[in-house]
Amino acid sequence: MDIGLTVGDDLDRLAASPARFDFCELGIGEPTLVPGEVDPERLADALAGRDLLVHLPYGQRLATYVPEVNDAIVAYQRRLLEAAGDLGAEKAVLHATSADRDDVEFRETAADQLRRVAAAGREAGVEVVVENVGHQHAGLQLSVLGDLARETDTPVCFDIGHAYMEGGNKAIRRFLRSHGDRVSHLHCHDVRRRGDTHLPVGAGEVDYDLVASELDGFDGTVALEVFTDDETLLVDSAERVAGRLGASF
Repeated sequence: MDIGLTVGDDLDRLAASPARFDFCELGIGEPTLVPGEVDPERLADALAGRDLLVHLPYGQRLATYVPEVNDAIVAYQRRLLEAAGDLGAEKAVLHATSADRDDVEFRETAADQLRRVAAAGREAGVEVVVENVGHQHAGLQLSVLGDLARETDTPVCFDIGHAYMEGGNKAIRRFLRSHGDRVSHLHCHDVRRRGDTHLPVGAGEVDYDLVASELDGFDGTVALEVFTDDETLLVDSAERVAGRLGASF
């Protein structure tokens, strides 16, 4: 199991992040960091031997009601994935968002969009992992995301804090019991129900013992998504997660 760190879309932050992490997850696409404009040598220097994962644009919807727009979304994501593949990225995180998450008939459009983007990733040599953002207005609910991921044979990036915000520790348990076999990548941070998110692990209300029990033997990638640059807090969070999941850091 590899443990890494999300660093947003800032190459300077990437370069300054703790070297002991196995990989860094870098945000790409609009509005700032366009892969075709990234200097490969500068990126390699910033990674300093660590592996690269990427996060596709945070604000880009996956599915709309307009076929031409959907085609353009897939073309844009394909361009990003091809560039990420050229940079050596192993995985790409994709937010599961939709123009109308409550329209049951529209879910087939979302499934088709997910299928197309995941296929573009495979062509580029990058594993697309779809992330739960059901706590947000446009995010597909956990139950819907699980079904779509299984239907389209797409791996999941399970964001533990997002799942907690959507339905507490019970929602984490339900999803992992039904779809834990699809989880390839984890986003780990802590949360409080009052709205505090992306806290150091142990500072919030997520039951990481529950996560460990439902993901026994997990051997994917784990990215800390803790919003701090404090190395002590980042390392402590990594050690806590590794300890729960039976790994070393």
